[in-house]
Amino acid sequence: MTLRMLIDRHDLRSTRWDDTPARALADGEVRFRVDHFALTANNITYAAFGDAMHYWDFFPSGDPATGCLPVWGFGTATESRHPDVAVGEHVYGYWPIADELIVQPARANAAGFLDGAEHRRALHTIYNHYVRCAADPGYRAEREAEQALLRPLFTTSFLIDDFVADNAGFGAQQVLLSSASSKTAYGTAFCLAQRRGQSGALRVVGLTSPANLAFTRSLGCYDEVLTYDELAKLDRGSPAVYIDFSGSAGLRRQIHEAFDTALMHSCSVGGTHWDELGAKGANRDLPGPRPTLFFAPAQASKRIEQWGAAGLQQRLAAAWVAFMQPVTSAQTPWLKVVSGQGRQAVEAVYRELLDGRTAPQDGHVLSLAA
Repeated sequence: MTLRMLIDRHDLRSTRWDDTPARALADGEVRFRVDHFALTANNITYAAFGDAMHYWDFFPSGDPATGCLPVWGFGTATESRHPDVAVGEHVYGYWPIADELIVQPARANAAGFLDGAEHRRALHTIYNHYVRCAADPGYRAEREAEQALLRPLFTTSFLIDDFVADNAGFGAQQVLLSSASSKTAYGTAFCLAQRRGQSGALRVVGLTSPANLAFTRSLGCYDEVLTYDELAKLDRGSPAVYIDFSGSAGLRRQIHEAFDTALMHSCSVGGTHWDELGAKGANRDLPGPRPTLFFAPAQASKRIEQWGAAGLQQRLAAAWVAFMQPVTSAQTPWLKVVSGQGRQAVEAVYRELLDGRTAPQDGHVLSLAA
């Protein structure tokens, strides 16, 4: 049997479980057991932007009203009818919330392969690539949880920082990050903070809730952290870039109205306030620049053209190694791994994330595999 979680594409709170007989493999296919996966606010963003950004297209449910939520994690080949993938191979990549996935490996090499299934061919390769753990120089078996939780988020963080630098900071002097306690936000702040002392380095200001204020300040990668009710303390005289990880239409309007023409760029990345993302008129008559959606694969594609894929991976790997030091610090780690098994555990974490009730230091790694 194959177990998977289905989500109503128009009501993210409505979920059900689908348990169907496992089908036989065709030639060229491989069956992977989904060993474990991370579930974070980033995945809620995938759901919120599921139609606009085609996230629902990766693992079609067969019913246009429902979708399988993509997650990052690890899987092991349990059956193979493909000459380049052996039973027992362990890989890192993109999975549905399910206990197994059948893929059609394409362009296989020593490093990994793409899922060449027809429905995935038009989707971005950054999500279709599966990395062989045995060939990944950054892989550590004891760090699988951290990799599943943070590597995709940190890749986005790295590319946001690179995007801002690539545009000379848009002429700003400071960068404001909402949902500053979230993993993608503090990863971005970490990358921005690495530029301290360099010409053009921006002051990094985090915005967060009172409940997450102490944690966010303890990270040390923000020059200043304010709560959402302290926006009056922002330096409105300094040109700013706003990076929106919350999706809160009300907060976005407050920032735009506070800075007006001194807001040099405004972009949306995440959606912890996912229920506000599609609010009608949310961006109507906003002062300052028109908010845009940051799409990490676009910046990655640009850098691959300029640096080559190996060049991008080399820079990303160096940043990742530096980031892992505070994340896994023995004294004050930024991340606490919380493991869970089974349907109830997955549902509980999913609903906590929808409601914004997860502790910022917690990282949930889950499994449906028997």
